[in-house]
Amino acid sequence: MRDLAKEITKGKHRAIARAISLVENNWSNAQEMMKKIFPYTGKSVIVGITGVPGSGKSTLVDQMLGPLRKNRKKIGIVAVDPSSPFSGGAILGDRIRMMRHSIDPDIFIRSMATRGHLGGLARATGEAIAILEAAGKDLILVETVGVGQDEVEVVKLADVVLVVLVPGAGDDIQVFKAGIMEIADIFILNKADSPGTEKTEKQLKAMLELGLKKEHMPPVIKTVATEGKGTGLLLREIDKFIAGSDQDFLARRKKRLISWMLRDIINEKIYQAVIQNIHDSEIGDFVEKIYQREVDPYTVADNIIKKLKRV
Repeated sequence: MRDLAKEITKGKHRAIARAISLVENNWSNAQEMMKKIFPYTGKSVIVGITGVPGSGKSTLVDQMLGPLRKNRKKIGIVAVDPSSPFSGGAILGDRIRMMRHSIDPDIFIRSMATRGHLGGLARATGEAIAILEAAGKDLILVETVGVGQDEVEVVKLADVVLVVLVPGAGDDIQVFKAGIMEIADIFILNKADSPGTEKTEKQLKAMLELGLKKEHMPPVIKTVATEGKGTGLLLREIDKFIAGSDQDFLARRKKRLISWMLRDIINEKIYQAVIQNIHDSEIGDFVEKIYQREVDPYTVADNIIKKLKRV
């Protein structure tokens, strides 16, 4: 683990890939490595990209990479794909759209499956971000699953949240009532060469004006990701947002990431303690008793916690 941590801090892509696989598949064994690299984290800018399915998030990320590399930015990308509820597998297709950048030694691209984790992210996304930070990436782009209204977990992790919308995506009211509307620092209206773009833009701005003061209004950037149009303006808006944010604001966001990371670690440790100390046969007995209404699940959970305290 010590050697792996050293290789990560040198920015070695093979070590980064091994480390992310470790936190995905063997969380308990990964802890020593995470402890060693933690002092090297916290210096990257984390950009979350979220939005409705089919809005062009992956293509947009792909188009952002060229200008960023011209500015000599070292970039990490975490692209989260949904898992099948039946097989547990995932296509991990987001990386295909960025394949032309995969040979760049200063760009690391990792697709991750949700594996049933809700909120648009994979369970180990926070650890993957920390690994990329320790590897010296200047900018980390986190693209979430396109799942719709409850895809808001990215706000826990990102310094800047981009919400990607498209014109003419069915019922306009449905688009604008989604929970993702409340988390954006920058709105992107992609596929802006489509009919209905101006209407969608006006509706979006009108809705924002209802709930926000003018000085707090997020910018709305129109892009055509397939042609690279608007990506330069988008990158300038991201720089402007970071530069215009005071240090207290950025510190609060970093502390929020640490807070959620700590909660996730505690939850995972409690879960690991349960599966190590409560046999599968006991869980089966509990399920049968709950099914027969001999006991309620809350009492069972309390008894499991009491048992853990005695261990």
